[in-house]
Amino acid sequence: MKNNSILVFITCLLILGCSKAKDAATVTPPALAIKVSTIYLNTIAFDNTVYGTTVQPLLKVQFSQPVKQGTVATAISLKDAGGVTEAITVSLSNHDSVLLIQPVSALKNLSKYFFKITTALQSASGGGLSNGIDKNFITQIDSANKFPVISDSLLLDKIQQQTFKYFWDLGHPVSGLARERNTSGDIVTAGGSGFGIMSIVTGINRNFITRTEGLARMQTIVGFLKNTAQKVHGAFPHWMNGATGAIVPFSSKDDGADLVETAYLMQGLLTARQYFNGGDAGETNLRNDINILWNGVEWNWFRQNNQDVLYWHYSNMYAWDMNVKIQGWNECLITYVLAASSTTHTVPDSVYKSGWAKGSAFVNGNSYYNYTLPLGPELGGPLFFSHYSFLGINPNGLTDSYGNYTTQTKNHTLINYSYCVANPQNNYGYSSSCWGLTASDIQDGYNASSPTSDVSVIAPTAAISSLPYTPAESMKALHFFYYTLGDKLWGEYGFYDAFSLKNVWFANSTLAIDQGPIIVMIENYRTGLLWKLFTSCPEVKAGMLKLGFKAPYL
Repeated sequence: MKNNSILVFITCLLILGCSKAKDAATVTPPALAIKVSTIYLNTIAFDNTVYGTTVQPLLKVQFSQPVKQGTVATAISLKDAGGVTEAITVSLSNHDSVLLIQPVSALKNLSKYFFKITTALQSASGGGLSNGIDKNFITQIDSANKFPVISDSLLLDKIQQQTFKYFWDLGHPVSGLARERNTSGDIVTAGGSGFGIMSIVTGINRNFITRTEGLARMQTIVGFLKNTAQKVHGAFPHWMNGATGAIVPFSSKDDGADLVETAYLMQGLLTARQYFNGGDAGETNLRNDINILWNGVEWNWFRQNNQDVLYWHYSNMYAWDMNVKIQGWNECLITYVLAASSTTHTVPDSVYKSGWAKGSAFVNGNSYYNYTLPLGPELGGPLFFSHYSFLGINPNGLTDSYGNYTTQTKNHTLINYSYCVANPQNNYGYSSSCWGLTASDIQDGYNASSPTSDVSVIAPTAAISSLPYTPAESMKALHFFYYTLGDKLWGEYGFYDAFSLKNVWFANSTLAIDQGPIIVMIENYRTGLLWKLFTSCPEVKAGMLKLGFKAPYL
C-alpha cells in the first residue's frame, strides 16, 4: 500500500512537470516593433535627396530589430520618375538586421529614382515597421561627349546655323515674322521679330541663305508691317496675329502699343536697312519702306502729355491704364536711344536724364563677388539686361555721365557667373561650366531668373549670348551644354530654352527672345557685324550724341 502511494505521488509529479513544460513551449514571445536606425546611399547618409549618385548604387538600411525575411520582397521598391519598377537584389546581413539593396542593371544617368519601404515590412517577431521610408535620389551626369568634338569655330557655325532655323524655317508663312515660341501658331512677337531680322542678316553673312533669299523674306516682313499689321501711334503691340496683323493682347490691358517691343523691332529694321544698301530697285524699296515704319513711330506720344519720361504701353481702349514708366536700369536702353534718334517724333535729352536715369534702381556702384556694378539692381538682375539693347548698341568703349558700358555689361555677366559658381543655394549642377540666369521657361511657368530670383533653372542663352563679354567663361558653358548635355538640350532649332539639373527637367520649347540673342551675339563676338551696322545709322549716332554718349564709333 505504501509503495502504491509513492508510485501515485511520483506519477503526479511527472504529469505536473510535463504539463508545465508543455505550457512553457506554447508561450509566444511579444512582437517587437521595428524601425529604421540608419540608411545610407553608398557612403552618404540618405536623409534628404542625394544628387549625383552612381548608376548602380548600394542602399544599406540598418533596423532596430532583425527583419522577417518573408516580408521583404513586397515591402521594398525602386522606381524611376515615370513609375517604372527597377529590378533589385536584396540581401540581409548582421543577423538579419541590415538590408542591402542594389539595382540589377545600371540605372539611367541624370535621372530621378524613388526608393520606398512600406509598413508591410515586419520584424522577425512579427512587429510592424513604425514608419515607412520614401526617399529619392538623382543619378550622376554622363560626362561622355554626346557629339564628336570639333573646333570652336565650327561649333559656333553649327550653333548659329541651327538657331537660325528657328527664324527661317519657323517664320510665319504669311508675315515672315517670328513666332513667340515654337508652339505659338499664328502668334508672332514684335521684339522677337526684331531679333529675327538681325538673324537673317547674320544668316546671309554666314551663307546659310543667299542675299536674294534674305531680301525676299525681308520684303515679306516689311510689307506686312507696313500694310497689314495694326499699329497704335506708329508703334507695334507685343503680340500680333501673323496672318491678319490684328493685335493679340499680351495681358488684359496690354492690348495696344508696346514701345519697348517696338524698339527691338526698329533695332532690327534699321540694322537691315544698313545691310541692304544696294542700288537696285528691290533693296532701295526695302530701305524706303523701313524708313516709313521707322519715321512713323510717335516716340514723343509716349511721354504721356510731355512728361520727362517714356511710358511702356498705350491702349486705344484703356489709354494709359497700364501706367508703366520705362526707367531704372533694365533691358530698355534701346528705347531711349531710338526715341532720341527719331527725326520725326524725337524726345529731348531731359527725357533720358529725368526719366530713364532717375529710376530707383538705376545707379548702383556696389561690389558683388569683387566686381563693381555701375548700374542696375542688386547683383545685376537677369542677363537679358545686358543683351537685348546691346544686340545693336556696341557697349565697347561706350560711356555717358552715368556709367561705363564696357564695365557694366562685363561685370554684370561676371557677377552672374560668380554667383552660379559660388552656388549659395546649393543647386545641383551649378558650376563654372553650368551657369547663366536670365528670363526663360521654367518647369510649369516662366521666370526672370537672376541671383535674387534663382529657381535652379539655367538658360543656355544667358551664358552663350554673353560671349562678347566673357568669352572664356561662356565658351566653357557652351561646351558643357553641347557636348555633355547635348542629348537632352540640343534640338531642331538649337538649344532648348532652359533646364534644371536639380529637378532633372529640360524644356522642349524654343523662344524667339532667347534664340535671337544667341545667334546675334555670337556674330557680334566673332565679327561685330550687327554692332557695326546698327551704329552706322546716322540717326542713331546723332541720337546717342544728343543723350551724352561717347564712343569711338560716334
